[in-house]
Amino acid sequence: MNFLDFINPAYSLAGFAVGVLVGMTGVGGGSLMTPLLIMTFGIHPATAVGTDLFFAAATKTGGTLFHGFARTIDWRVVLRLAMGSVPATIVTLFVLYLLDIKGTAAQGLITGVLSIALFTTALVLIFHKKILKIYGDWVGELPPERTVKLTVIVGAVLGVLVSISSVGAGALGVTALIALYPRLPLVRIVGSDIAHAVPLTLLAGTGHWLLGSVDGTLLGSLLLGSIPGIFLGSYIAGRIPENILRRILAVTLLLVALGLVF
Repeated sequence: MNFLDFINPAYSLAGFAVGVLVGMTGVGGGSLMTPLLIMTFGIHPATAVGTDLFFAAATKTGGTLFHGFARTIDWRVVLRLAMGSVPATIVTLFVLYLLDIKGTAAQGLITGVLSIALFTTALVLIFHKKILKIYGDWVGELPPERTVKLTVIVGAVLGVLVSISSVGAGALGVTALIALYPRLPLVRIVGSDIAHAVPLTLLAGTGHWLLGSVDGTLLGSLLLGSIPGIFLGSYIAGRIPENILRRILAVTLLLVALGLVF
């Protein structure tokens, strides 16, 4: 048995397509990969989520190394997020275990949360500037103590969303951090969000693996295609206006969410 026996070309092509979109838009692959696996390949929702979590952990690790060398990670923010996300992830995985992760109840929960997360991500992609302006006008800059508490809460919410749907650690996390840390440079917010996504997706992915909802062949095939896809997408991104990319992705996510619901 050789290496090619563990690779499915169709999955690799899907990984390549998602990698291109991630490289172009910067939005996490969970928003794209999980629904693609469910709707196109008929993968069980729990297996799609569990496998995608390890897929995300691998890709986010590369991003974390890059931001780490560039010193664009605020580790205080990462720690605060993790203080909320780690316990929330553990509790969520236990709930999935009680529901029987391959059972009907868990499947309904996963697809429901995934649909809501996709709708929310799409709206944030379209209206993120208006959302942040409204937040800034109404709330403004918070006291440090309250910022810490809200960061922990944001981490907990992300932990629940990511553990159930593998969606949330990208656009939603970055938007929340921009609102909470208006004085922090965007590059450090993005770097911190990516760094936090590594332990979050790795912990959630390990939990899914223990629950039997990770497909190793699927994971290897996706990674094989996604790596060159991300490089190509990053190259294309500089040649297409960001607002156009965001709107294309947002419309795609809305259509996918509707497809999951109906």
